[in-house]
Amino acid sequence: MTIRDRGILKWQTSFILPEHSSALQDLKKDYFREKKPLIDEYEAEEFERLICYAMEYQLAVKIKIWNDGFTHEEKGFVHYLDPLKKQVRLKTEDDIVVRFNFVDIIGVDVLE
Repeated sequence: MTIRDRGILKWQTSFILPEHSSALQDLKKDYFREKKPLIDEYEAEEFERLICYAMEYQLAVKIKIWNDGFTHEEKGFVHYLDPLKKQVRLKTEDDIVVRFNFVDIIGVDVLE
Protein backbone atom coordinates (compact mmCIF):
# COMPACT_ATOMS: atom_id res chain seq x y z
CA MET A 1 0.00 0.00 0.00
CA THR A 2 1.45 3.35 -1.12
CA ILE A 3 0.78 6.67 0.56
CA ARG A 4 -0.27 9.47 -1.74
CA ASP A 5 0.90 12.75 -0.28
CA ARG A 6 -0.88 15.90 -1.49
CA GLY A 7 1.98 18.13 -0.44
CA ILE A 8 1.04 21.71 0.40
CA LEU A 9 -2.62 21.21 -0.60
CA LYS A 10 -3.52 19.45 2.61
CA TRP A 11 -2.40 22.43 4.71
CA GLN A 12 -3.54 25.25 2.45
CA THR A 13 -7.22 25.37 3.35
CA SER A 14 -6.81 24.77 7.06
CA PHE A 15 -4.54 27.75 7.77
CA ILE A 16 -6.14 30.44 5.58
CA LEU A 17 -9.34 32.10 6.70
CA PRO A 18 -11.58 33.88 4.19
CA GLU A 19 -10.37 37.20 5.57
CA HIS A 20 -6.78 36.19 4.91
CA SER A 21 -7.47 35.15 1.33
CA SER A 22 -9.32 38.43 0.60
CA ALA A 23 -6.44 40.38 2.15
CA LEU A 24 -3.96 38.50 -0.05
CA GLN A 25 -6.03 39.32 -3.13
CA ASP A 26 -6.09 42.99 -2.12
CA LEU A 27 -2.31 42.96 -1.67
CA LYS A 28 -1.87 41.42 -5.11
CA LYS A 29 -4.14 44.09 -6.62
CA ASP A 30 -2.29 46.91 -4.83
CA TYR A 31 1.04 45.62 -6.14
CA PHE A 32 0.05 46.44 -9.73
CA ARG A 33 -1.32 49.94 -9.03
CA GLU A 34 0.40 52.90 -10.66
CA LYS A 35 0.64 56.51 -9.60
CA LYS A 36 -1.32 59.00 -11.66
CA PRO A 37 0.93 60.70 -14.20
CA LEU A 38 1.29 64.43 -13.78
CA ILE A 39 -0.47 66.30 -16.58
CA ASP A 40 0.50 69.94 -16.94
CA GLU A 41 -1.85 72.59 -18.27
CA TYR A 42 -0.35 72.50 -21.78
CA GLU A 43 -1.03 68.78 -22.11
CA ALA A 44 -4.57 69.28 -20.78
CA GLU A 45 -5.16 72.01 -23.38
CA GLU A 46 -3.82 69.70 -26.09
CA PHE A 47 -6.17 66.91 -24.95
CA GLU A 48 -9.08 69.34 -25.03
CA ARG A 49 -8.12 70.60 -28.48
CA LEU A 50 -7.87 67.06 -29.87
CA ILE A 51 -11.20 66.07 -28.34
CA CYS A 52 -12.93 69.16 -29.79
CA TYR A 53 -11.32 68.53 -33.19
CA ALA A 54 -12.51 64.91 -33.20
CA MET A 55 -15.99 65.95 -32.11
CA GLU A 56 -16.27 68.63 -34.79
CA TYR A 57 -15.19 66.39 -37.68
CA GLN A 58 -16.77 63.17 -36.33
CA LEU A 59 -13.44 61.35 -36.04
CA ALA A 60 -12.79 58.34 -33.83
CA VAL A 61 -10.58 58.83 -30.81
CA LYS A 62 -8.65 56.58 -28.46
CA ILE A 63 -8.60 58.00 -24.95
CA LYS A 64 -6.39 56.61 -22.21
CA ILE A 65 -8.02 56.92 -18.78
CA TRP A 66 -6.55 56.56 -15.29
CA ASN A 67 -8.95 55.05 -12.76
CA ASP A 68 -7.99 54.19 -9.18
CA GLY A 69 -4.41 53.25 -10.01
CA PHE A 70 -5.09 51.42 -13.25
CA THR A 71 -5.22 52.66 -16.84
CA HIS A 72 -7.50 51.55 -19.63
CA GLU A 73 -8.33 52.75 -23.13
CA GLU A 74 -11.68 53.62 -24.65
CA LYS A 75 -12.23 53.93 -28.39
CA GLY A 76 -15.16 55.63 -30.03
CA PHE A 77 -16.65 58.95 -31.07
CA VAL A 78 -16.96 61.95 -28.78
CA HIS A 79 -20.66 62.36 -28.12
CA TYR A 80 -20.77 65.35 -25.77
CA LEU A 81 -18.53 67.57 -23.64
CA ASP A 82 -20.17 68.71 -20.43
CA PRO A 83 -18.48 71.96 -19.32
CA LEU A 84 -20.32 72.16 -15.98
CA LYS A 85 -19.53 68.65 -14.73
CA LYS A 86 -16.25 68.57 -16.70
CA GLN A 87 -17.14 65.21 -18.20
CA VAL A 88 -16.57 63.64 -21.59
CA ARG A 89 -19.19 61.35 -23.09
CA LEU A 90 -17.79 58.85 -25.55
CA LYS A 91 -19.96 56.68 -27.77
CA THR A 92 -18.24 53.35 -28.37
CA GLU A 93 -18.57 51.09 -31.39
CA ASP A 94 -21.23 49.08 -29.53
CA ASP A 95 -23.42 52.23 -29.16
CA ILE A 96 -22.70 52.43 -25.44
CA VAL A 97 -22.14 55.89 -23.98
CA VAL A 98 -19.21 55.96 -21.54
CA ARG A 99 -18.80 58.92 -19.19
CA PHE A 100 -15.59 59.93 -17.48
CA ASN A 101 -14.11 63.03 -15.93
CA PHE A 102 -11.73 65.19 -17.90
CA VAL A 103 -9.14 65.15 -15.10
CA ASP A 104 -8.83 61.34 -15.45
CA ILE A 105 -7.62 61.57 -19.07
CA ILE A 106 -3.91 60.85 -19.47
CA GLY A 107 -3.74 60.46 -23.26
CA VAL A 108 -5.72 61.25 -26.42
CA ASP A 109 -5.13 59.99 -29.96
CA VAL A 110 -7.28 60.90 -32.95
CA LEU A 111 -7.82 57.91 -35.24
CA GLU A 112 -8.10 59.11 -38.83
